[in-house]
Amino acid sequence: MIHKSHSKNDLIDLINHLGLKITFSHQDNKKDIQDKFKILLTTDIEIKKNYYNIENKDGLKFFLQNQNKKKLLTTKEKNEVMNIAKFIINYCKSGYDLDCSKYNSIKEIIDDMDYIKQFGDIPSVRRCCKLLKDDLKILPTTFKPYISPQVQKTLDDKKITKSVRYANLKIRHSTPDNPVIVYFD
Repeated sequence: MIHKSHSKNDLIDLINHLGLKITFSHQDNKKDIQDKFKILLTTDIEIKKNYYNIENKDGLKFFLQNQNKKKLLTTKEKNEVMNIAKFIINYCKSGYDLDCSKYNSIKEIIDDMDYIKQFGDIPSVRRCCKLLKDDLKILPTTFKPYISPQVQKTLDDKKITKSVRYANLKIRHSTPDNPVIVYFD
């Protein structure tokens, strides 16, 4: 009933994020957690708002029965995507010069980017898209990587934790009526 591409950690993340009433321990294996899901799906459940876009029990069943969207690539395919990303990053780092890369034309780069942009959950693919947007030869074409909602949430959380606030200092020179005032906002 539950597709084999869902790992134990994926199922635990699903339980926590949807607020499902499944009690598990980290000593439980994947089969134990799958069995607990099967028991839960025989009862009425309430699902809170989530980034999986699962709204009800039928949506949860559909999600669990289908392949995990985060695991669309086999290891061999992922390595191929990573190699393409490395070649494009090399092209960008060498000043967008075709002579310093394995590519013979801009069309080849565009074709490779059209292929790998669908795997935006891979950090190297996102980096390629970011670096390639500065290439003047490809300027009208921009590549926006497809990023799953789960990875996008993780990226947003990282951005929030990395943001740093600095204290501002305002200095005004003194005048006869106003002494020097220092503000820290």
